[in-house]
Amino acid sequence: MTQKVFTRDELRKYNGKDGNPAYVAIDGTVYDVSNSPAWHNGEHHGHEAGYDLTDALYKDSPHKDRVLAKLPKVGNLTDAD
Repeated sequence: MTQKVFTRDELRKYNGKDGNPAYVAIDGTVYDVSNSPAWHNGEHHGHEAGYDLTDALYKDSPHKDRVLAKLPKVGNLTDAD
């Protein structure tokens, strides 16, 4: 199955609000956090779904990238907007 390629503008639509799924990008991979209880309403410890959270994950998160293996991958993030 071909992975979807998201621009940053497209990714912002997946913010977990108003019935939209909640996606986040980490290291160029887009993950679906919609079903994660930690991401209620597309928010998690002051961070919002719909964005590239690579820096936040490695700077702020105590679990770093260990949780990513449990999340569904839905695509890749391109550098183009």
